[in-house]
Amino acid sequence: MINWPQAFKGSCPVDSLALFAISWQVLAAGVVLDLILGDPRWLPHPIIWMGNCVCFFEYRFRRLGSPVAAGLFFALFLIIGVFVLSFLGLALAFALHPLAGALLQVVMLFYCLSAKSLFTAAMDVAGPLMAGDLPRARKRVGYIVGRETTRLDPAGVTRAAVETVAENFVDGVVSPLFFALIFGVPGAMAYKMVNTLDSMVGYKNARYFFFGRAAARIDDAANFIPARMAVPVVALASALICPGRGRRALTTALAQGRNHKSPNAGFPEAAFAGALGVRMGGPSIYHGKQVDKPYIGGGFKDPKPSDIVRACELMLLSTLGAALLAGLFVFWVYG
Repeated sequence: MINWPQAFKGSCPVDSLALFAISWQVLAAGVVLDLILGDPRWLPHPIIWMGNCVCFFEYRFRRLGSPVAAGLFFALFLIIGVFVLSFLGLALAFALHPLAGALLQVVMLFYCLSAKSLFTAAMDVAGPLMAGDLPRARKRVGYIVGRETTRLDPAGVTRAAVETVAENFVDGVVSPLFFALIFGVPGAMAYKMVNTLDSMVGYKNARYFFFGRAAARIDDAANFIPARMAVPVVALASALICPGRGRRALTTALAQGRNHKSPNAGFPEAAFAGALGVRMGGPSIYHGKQVDKPYIGGGFKDPKPSDIVRACELMLLSTLGAALLAGLFVFWVYG
């Protein structure tokens, strides 16, 4: 890893592991930047570039023949491409100067995290909802969920927002940190392409049922471990607020984490449901069709608008907990 005092002197040789590993200083800086800045619109964001690449290459890969095989090659090409480009960018930066490489790692990790933007998006729903402006709250929650929101009642809008906070705690915090610990910052960047692909082509509709199948399955596989790792993190964060909530988060996740059509989303949602004492899930409308999802935390009450605020606070505390655990892991492995 990087010897920071020497890096500032410009005399530090680059450790070959630096391109695949991450220091606790880089990790801490990336998390702090995300919590402070979020996703400011004045900064160019690589996720937008990833989305543009998805659109650019989709129809080109569709011409390969079988939509299932074409979709698989399409997903692998983009995921591996992002990893390779991120690796080469870091290699060039470290070759110029170790500090330049470390700073690029910080920026890349910052772009991979989205705790602050998730907080902002959810609070944008909570504000009008608590003010009694249901049409505005429906519009705002429609920006962050896939279901139809025009007919949601206040409890439905609240459930949608809280579910999004819980589920995206994995996508926006735990999974990027997980892959950064295993494959370095290029791994976190590759994961963001996995996530982007799933959000753009991983649908079970006529257009993407076959072509987007590989992207959806890769996303499921990538989030399998992080979704389950999120449970003890949320439980520990809840226990700091109230020990009883921590136990309830853990027991609810273990008992009801599989009550979801997704193999992963139910676990963080159940942990949040137990910690907050609210129920999530239930029937929702997607693309004009009602989907009968089971309730998670069915023994609890419907959430109130103020529970969105509580969910956001729990998510931020869990983010700090996840970052601390990741930092301790890095320190233990690399010193």
